[in-house]
Amino acid sequence: MKSVLILSSSPRKNGNSELLCKAFAEGAQAAGHRVEHIRIAEKRIGYCIACYACERLGRCVFEDDASAILEKMLAADVIVLASPVYFYSISAQLKALFDRTVAIYPRLTNKTYYYLLTMADTERKQFDLVLAALRGFLDCYEGSREAGMVCADGVEEAGAVANTPFVEAARALGQAIA
Repeated sequence: MKSVLILSSSPRKNGNSELLCKAFAEGAQAAGHRVEHIRIAEKRIGYCIACYACERLGRCVFEDDASAILEKMLAADVIVLASPVYFYSISAQLKALFDRTVAIYPRLTNKTYYYLLTMADTERKQFDLVLAALRGFLDCYEGSREAGMVCADGVEEAGAVANTPFVEAARALGQAIA
């Protein structure tokens, strides 16, 4: 049994990214894994100010929700990063959390990652820049392994992904965690 942490960064409750997260969680739970799903858009996460006090203190000086999320990231075996595509990148909420991981650098090692991405655009090549950003984050942490993804294109309105094969693909991805 693995510990799976789903970090959903969409500010839209019950939006397309969120629906993929729920399907992934269902699949992972059906396979016997422990799943925690955090909507980071509902959390208070300040921006990293590059003060590097964390290097001295072993923790970030900000007292917000990021600290607890970072601890959960350290404890998880599997981390699912879910984001809508905004201007060919990840959401600001996810980027803010990535920047705050400097407080746990370089301890976030040997994790397996999955991506759940959604966008209105139908040109799949637009996912390339988003994937580059996600892979750049993984490159910073030793032993990070990309294990799979669902990239749902053509889903603009909230809930548009519901009746697409992307939902079942997310469920199957969660169920296939080894």
